[in-house]
Amino acid sequence: MQTPEVSIVIPCLNEASSLPYCLQKANDFLSGNSIKGEVIVVDNGSTDESVSIARQYNARVIAEPNKGYGNALMAGFVNANGKYVVMGDADDSYDFSNLMPFVELLREGYDLVNGNRFKGNIQKNAMPFLHRYLGNPVLNFIAKRFFSICVSDFQCGLRGFARESILQLDLRTTGMEFSSEMIVKASLADLRMTEIPVTLSPDKRYSPSHLRTWRDGWRYLRFLLLYSPRWLFLFPGLLLLLMGVLGSAILVISPIRIGDKTLDVHTLIYTSGCILIGFQFVFFYFFSRLYATTHGLLPDRHNFLETFTRYFRLERGIAIGLILFLSGIGLFIKSFLYWKQYHFGNLDPMVVLRWVVPSCVLLVLGLQIIISFFYLSFLTIKSKINKT
Repeated sequence: MQTPEVSIVIPCLNEASSLPYCLQKANDFLSGNSIKGEVIVVDNGSTDESVSIARQYNARVIAEPNKGYGNALMAGFVNANGKYVVMGDADDSYDFSNLMPFVELLREGYDLVNGNRFKGNIQKNAMPFLHRYLGNPVLNFIAKRFFSICVSDFQCGLRGFARESILQLDLRTTGMEFSSEMIVKASLADLRMTEIPVTLSPDKRYSPSHLRTWRDGWRYLRFLLLYSPRWLFLFPGLLLLLMGVLGSAILVISPIRIGDKTLDVHTLIYTSGCILIGFQFVFFYFFSRLYATTHGLLPDRHNFLETFTRYFRLERGIAIGLILFLSGIGLFIKSFLYWKQYHFGNLDPMVVLRWVVPSCVLLVLGLQIIISFFYLSFLTIKSKINKT
């Protein structure tokens, strides 16, 4: 039996009203273009006539009991026999009779061809106002900013790809964020991608959409943040550190006067807090990058693990931590001797807090660095075990 060139995968959950339109168009596309292919309907627990309809149109039915858009699609990908896979929703919002542009680009060597609704045509009532003018544009902007990807419509449900290339990405998300994970991981794996304009039509389902605006929007955003620890931890942490160090360095010497307002030791407490919080953010970046690299969640681009182990050695971290801790002890001794001069009586807080606050920061920061380097060393030991 000849191996199919194209597998059309359609996830389905109670889509009896719209599924016949999708299947008829998919079959017409394959026969009309003389393409050896198959149509796969992944049933995600339908209680209507969806399964029997799929069989009437000679589609292969795959049952996926684990609910979720991502679960359904992955079941279809794994069971597909085609060299190329084209995925699309079962609500007839995408035109399965016009898939040739996807196939042609895949034949040219592209690993992933994504549809773009915003560069194509979004028909009236095809997309809710909030999705069209807020949700999708904001999420797409964030995704492009975080990952520098050429694709502009991360949530488009119509796309084609080389099956083996996508299976190697080890996609793991189970819900609607699956579509974004595919593009992000494809970019991180340096797969060849492009996009083409597509038309989004009003769906033909009778039941409410499976998409939940705020829940699924948050899941998209959460995924983008978790897969970009630079934007989640590193950049905010560096900003807090910069603000904290500069502010504290100035306030330790003297108050800052802005017009008739004065920033003094009370502000120093907040700038010191920025230092500690910023430090935590930066080290959480290293924690997450090492964990993601050692467990295969993110590819080790630019040899991050090797570079990290070369410069961030445990002994070096302990030395830095001890220097900071001893500096804190030194300021503590200085403030104690100052107190002793006044026979342990009342002191001017504007003077003594300029020593006490930095002393506390240095003591805490020194211990945090030592503890953090020990934990980072545990993570790198884990990575060496994984490599063997």
